Amino acid sequence: MDDAGYMNYKRFDNKVVVRIDKGEEIVDALKTICKKLDIKLGSIVGIGAADKVTIGLLNTKTKKYQSKEFTGDHEIAPLIGNITLMNGEVYLHLHVTICNVEHKALGGHLTSAVVSAMFEGIIDIIEGQVTREYNDEVGLNLLKL
Repeated sequence: MDDAGYMNYKRFDNKVVVRIDKGEEIVDALKTICKKLDIKLGSIVGIGAADKVTIGLLNTKTKKYQSKEFTGDHEIAPLIGNITLMNGEVYLHLHVTICNVEHKALGGHLTSAVVSAMFEGIIDIIEGQVTREYNDEVGLNLLKL
């Protein structure tokens, strides 16, 4: 299906090529794909364009994310992250660098990004499972290895 606003993906062994179209939210779309394909562990890399992006930075003193929304044309250059599980659910830990019209780069922990033109990515599936648990000392959901 090639209608705008529809995510597409194609699996090749342990790789999944993903296209997320204009108007779709990237984090939700990636989670949906992981759930549909029962992906419990892997990595994600992608590029594209978004016009509404929320990124955060962990304040290590308060252990809270300080988030900021950026609107207008931005290139995703790139999005990178991993897929694990937490409490039995898909858990995406994604970081992104976005570049604005002045070619200035901003980045951080990706909370949300709405596609303005397209997003294309590759999920690399790892056979296995890794979970996360909250660590009070640092205030993050850490890999449980």
